[in-house]
Formats: sequence, structure tokens, C-alpha cells
Amino acid sequence: MKLVTYLSDGAEQLAFYINDKLYDVHDANVLLPDSMEELLEFWEESIDDMRKTEAEIKAGKNTVHGFSFKGANVIAPVPHPSSCRDGYAFRQHVAAARRNRKVDMIPEFDQYPIFYFTNHNAIQGPGPIPCMPDHFKKLDFELEAAVVICKKGRNIKAEEADQYIGGYMIMNDMSARTLQMEEMLLNLGPAKGKDFSTVIGPMLVTPDELEGYKIAAKPGHTGNAYNLKMTCKVNGVQVSEGNMGDMDWTFAEIIERCAYGVDILPGDVIGSGTVGTGCFLELNGTGKLSNPDYKEQWLQDGDVVEMEIDGLGHLSNTIVAEKTDWSILGLKK
Repeated sequence: MKLVTYLSDGAEQLAFYINDKLYDVHDANVLLPDSMEELLEFWEESIDDMRKTEAEIKAGKNTVHGFSFKGANVIAPVPHPSSCRDGYAFRQHVAAARRNRKVDMIPEFDQYPIFYFTNHNAIQGPGPIPCMPDHFKKLDFELEAAVVICKKGRNIKAEEADQYIGGYMIMNDMSARTLQMEEMLLNLGPAKGKDFSTVIGPMLVTPDELEGYKIAAKPGHTGNAYNLKMTCKVNGVQVSEGNMGDMDWTFAEIIERCAYGVDILPGDVIGSGTVGTGCFLELNGTGKLSNPDYKEQWLQDGDVVEMEIDGLGHLSNTIVAEKTDWSILGLKK
């Protein structure tokens, strides 16, 4: 299934996405959950009926009215995650970023997957991304994929972890690099450099939709992997290209680490980390390494960021400057 959350008269609604149209889940079957939060909370009780109702709509056996996806007020498919973690799964990105800083590849990358917590209250979907003045000091996108957890678990082995994934989404882990770099000098964070916006969407795609893309995980790794092309355009110009199949650490392995000694919960969102070439920080560093006169690029007010991942859709956002000159960097002692 492909599932979308949209606003109708200010209220959040859950819809099936079928052939560029949306079909309200609750209108199609009043016994089904009417929000993504409710669906994730009662996933195992609801998922079979959800699939049955979707099949009836596709077969013309359910007369629920469909309406244009493009005309809908689409928000994040999981508008209120119970938490949001972001991983570090792509070796290419890590190696390139370290090479550009003229430091060796860190061997610990190949020993275990890592993640950090970001602000789950700053999750958003397609549309404007409001940014403060300090965010524009090296404002960056990060091209990623994400999953959402659909059932509670604890101490989960990687071999079983894919069973806890409700679906996949595109993720843009927005980054204010100057804020990030300054605070990380204190060996804490990322914090203020990351907490203003994390974009997911435009839809949640259940794993069965991706069966045709499945490939083997990297040697020595466990869990599902998918051959899904990933791209990012800024103002219509492609700047990044990668593939979900390049993840060294699988989502299953990341979940195994997340769930060690702690509960993971329905609604937890977990990002993959940045794909190789998937942000301006890496691209600028690579460019300057080969050409000292390379002109750095960062996101500016009015820029349109478009991300696509095969099977997961197209996510578009516009950078918008807040009307203020307030600078938290200006408060430094």
C-alpha cells in the first residue's frame, strides 16, 4: 500500500494513494483507522483489512470517491512520530566527507551502525521550510530514506527486525552546517544544527510494494535491501544521485542497535543517513579538493528542493526565510 496523510478542513486524514488519486481510508471503510497514528498503534489488527479495502478500491468494488493527489494538502505521512532517529548507513558518504577533511576513514564505521536522535516535533512533509537567519549560514539538504516502526519491540535481532517496519519514506534531514559544526566542537550533538526541520514523505510505502526491487544485502550484513535510485534536484538542477542498495548497514541492523535494552514503539521514525553525494557539505568538499577555486553552493531563500526515490515518490520543499534578523550565533560570549 501507499498511504498519505492530508488535511481536510484542518483535520488530519489518512488516505490510500492509487494512480495519482487519494481515497480516504475511513470513508472507504468506517471500521478502519482514520489516522496514521491510529493505524500504527493497531497495525497488526488493521493491516489485513486495510489491504482488503485497498484491493476493493482498485477492483472497482468500493465506490469511495477519489480525488487528486496533486490538489490535496499533503503533510508528512507520519505527522507525529513517537521519536525520530537518524542512522549513518552509507559508507560512501562517510568516506568522502572524511577524505574531504583530509582525515582517514574511521574504522569503527564497519564495526556497528550508529544513530542520533533528532527533533520529532520538527517533522514536516511537502511544502515550505521556514528558516531563521543562522540556518542560512551553510544551509544544507540531506538525501535519505526512512522507515517507520509498526509494532513495539525490545532486544530485536537483525534477522527479525524487518518485521517491525511498517513502511518506507523519502527523508530530507535538513542541516544548518555552521550551527552544527560549532556545537560539535564540544563533542555533543548534532543539536541546533538539525532540530528545525526534518522532512519525510510524501507517502508511506509498505514493504510488499517494494518486493520487485529487493536485492541482497552487502556481504556480511543482514536484512532487506532494495535497488532504489535516489536523486535530489535544487531549482530543477540535479545535484545528487545514489541508490538505497548502497546502504552498508541495513535498516534491520540499525533497528537491532536501536532496540538494544530499550523499547522501540509504533510511530518511531528511523532514517538511513545520507546517501553518497547526498548533501552540499560532501559535494562542496569534493569539488574544492580537486579545484581550490570551486564555488561552494548552499541553500538560499526561495530554493526548491526536490527528492525522488524509486517506488517512494517525489518530495518537494521550498526554502522560506523567516522575517527576522535574530541570530543565536550573535549570543556567543
